[in-house]
Amino acid sequence: MTKTVPRPTDAELEILTVLWSIGPATVREVYDVIRRRRAAQYCTILKFMQIMAEKGLVSRDEAQRAHIYAPTKPREWTQKQLAGDLLARAFSGSAKALLVGALSARKATKEELAEMRRLLDLHAREQSSEHDASTEATQEETDSRKRTKEAQ
Repeated sequence: MTKTVPRPTDAELEILTVLWSIGPATVREVYDVIRRRRAAQYCTILKFMQIMAEKGLVSRDEAQRAHIYAPTKPREWTQKQLAGDLLARAFSGSAKALLVGALSARKATKEELAEMRRLLDLHAREQSSEHDASTEATQEETDSRKRTKEAQ
């Protein structure tokens, strides 16, 4: 049975963001980055990272005295999971409502809007291709059944 990775808390997501930025690191290295942003205690960061290892959010290499932690999933995978969860919980599964909510929460730059348009066009083409392939497969299956019946 595959162990699912749980949704990270805000504090865990902050640590994951550091690890995605700097790569595999010790607790001290993660603590130093977080401490530059806000007040933090080393022991708190240590405890969070130990819990994250137990949850499967990070892996821990114990080969050296100072353990090295690394995210078990890439940033994009985690963002996709978080977006899907938010989409389901707060927007009743409506991608349009999620997009409108995101755009109304913060003004997007022209570059961001252009990139969104490009990604939406790409997504629409991919869905169209998948639909065409599915329709073609269904038609081939139907044709095969007809030939089988005719042969009998």
